[in-house]
Amino acid sequence: MSSAQPLRFPSAPLPRADTEGTPRKPPMAAQYNWIRDCYEEPTEQLALDLPAPAEIDPAFEDKVSMMATESGTQLLVSGFGLSLGKQSERIVVKQARKVVAQLPMIKLQEVIIGSRGISLSSDIVEALCARGIRLAFLSGTGRPYALLTSPLLTATVEIRKAQIHAVDLPVGAEMARWMVAGKIRNQAKLLLYFARNRAGAAQEDLRAAVQALQKLKKQALQLPGNSCEEVRPTLFGYEGAAARVYWMSLVELVPEAHEFAGRTPYMPADAVNAALNYGYGILTSHVWGAVMNAGLEPFAGLMHVDRSGKPSFVLDLVEEFRQPIVDRPIFAWLFKNGALNQVNGMLDTASKEAVAARVLARLNATEPHRGKEHQVRSIIQMQARLAAAAFRGRRDYRPFTFQW
Repeated sequence: MSSAQPLRFPSAPLPRADTEGTPRKPPMAAQYNWIRDCYEEPTEQLALDLPAPAEIDPAFEDKVSMMATESGTQLLVSGFGLSLGKQSERIVVKQARKVVAQLPMIKLQEVIIGSRGISLSSDIVEALCARGIRLAFLSGTGRPYALLTSPLLTATVEIRKAQIHAVDLPVGAEMARWMVAGKIRNQAKLLLYFARNRAGAAQEDLRAAVQALQKLKKQALQLPGNSCEEVRPTLFGYEGAAARVYWMSLVELVPEAHEFAGRTPYMPADAVNAALNYGYGILTSHVWGAVMNAGLEPFAGLMHVDRSGKPSFVLDLVEEFRQPIVDRPIFAWLFKNGALNQVNGMLDTASKEAVAARVLARLNATEPHRGKEHQVRSIIQMQARLAAAAFRGRRDYRPFTFQW
């Protein structure tokens, strides 16, 4: 392994780039800088106060990668036979007892284990928990099946009590209405976003779909009811009607070669649905972490009913972020002849990397929210804390709406 060199940032502002463009693989000794080509905004400020450079064997750059954000870094490890341990203040990744990567824990926000066959020492788990660094585990399809955090990092029990009681109160019904309305509004926003680059009948069809979605959003907000049980069945009806309009509009836009006939989340037969599932899995792990950090109960939902092992409230909060974080970059890439491939019904490694890079780029991009520019990943945390305040009657919950 060659030694890492200090990062050298250009004096001139970095060029702006489309987050749906093709992200580049992180070169060795520049792990904290590679995401700059995926940002919508220049990231020259990342040169300030960076930890020691990461060292990654070039042969393992497809299995161990780091992404920089304005407030920290994220480590993604994916490869059978890898092991993670701790040495001083660094994470050490090995394969067959050979060190293939060394990465500093300073400013690290999250470690994502993206495949089977990866082992971790108890020392690294303790070190991550002590520093408040989340440890997320994803299945081969991208579905998060575990999220490890320290029990000392959760907030007071009063928040969870208020959340559990809200399901039977007007505040819960109001939040459920806004969550569904927020999802439908973002579906309409994304169709308008794609309509900008189209003309004639295609644009007219998209605008007609947007009008139908706007009507459903208005009906969702006007639905009477003082508990989640009263409003849930009708809200699910509005959500289902909106989904049919939204997905059939996208079917008309996706090139026929992808064989995308609509949304089928369970046992997807086509690569597009497999890519969406993988992207939603990454998104869900981030939302789950934000819910935990806000002191909320992941399994006590408003729209999604309680079921053993089902993170119902996490799924509630995910809804308003599906379109701006996952659907937008994946479909924009496919419209530009992006390639997806499946092996035995699952995305191949290259397709997973392409999807993950684009979803993570959107998480690290900035969007206007509450009068300021914030990274989308920060907005997720803000929304979780807003929900906690709403449960206690201190604020009204309003969903995040991205700008098209």
